[in-house]
Amino acid sequence: MKKKISPSIMCADFIKLEEVLDDFKKSKIEYIHVDVMDGNFVSNFTLGTDFCKVLKKSTDISLDIHLMIDRPEDKLAWFGISEGDYVSVHYESTPHICRALQRIRDLGGKPMIALNPGTNVCVLENVLELIDGVLIMTVNPGFSGQSLVPGSLNKIRKTREFLDINGYPNIDIEVDGNVSFENARKMSSAGANIFVAGTSSIFNPKFNLVDGAVKLREYIK
Repeated sequence: MKKKISPSIMCADFIKLEEVLDDFKKSKIEYIHVDVMDGNFVSNFTLGTDFCKVLKKSTDISLDIHLMIDRPEDKLAWFGISEGDYVSVHYESTPHICRALQRIRDLGGKPMIALNPGTNVCVLENVLELIDGVLIMTVNPGFSGQSLVPGSLNKIRKTREFLDINGYPNIDIEVDGNVSFENARKMSSAGANIFVAGTSSIFNPKFNLVDGAVKLREYIK
């Protein structure tokens, strides 16, 4: 499967947002990862509906909206989801996960289910027909700058095997959390193909964003 980069816009300098978006275009970035946190599902607040709409007006790069919010099925219409956008909802965030995933599809988006580090891969069994991707959290959701949770690489490998065995080889696996260059290489080898890039890689202040994207692609190819 094609390897793709989804930079976490939360890590960008918003004062230089136009410049950042230009660098994304130069780097042929496939998605822009937008972390949305409500202070309930996770103990942090981040980007919201208005920010997603601003991005829509500012770039033609598809969004990768990561909803770390309670009962997302009731709030999906707020985000201006359009064709080509990935939207991930956490398995743990609602008792109506199938309804939430179908609602994303109805709005024109590509449904993705997100799994916390402690959530078993077996929960995918009843949603395989509803999803285009699985977002594996390799840190606990809510804050950047965390270390990789032990067992994450094995979980990626198990997920890829589970999808392939059940006849879904085209379902993407996205990884989010401490996606450093070295970790990205290992994640890619384990079966991941979409990489949420943050301060551990392309937003590292030691080099510019374009050079960081080039380097990351070398590690995940």
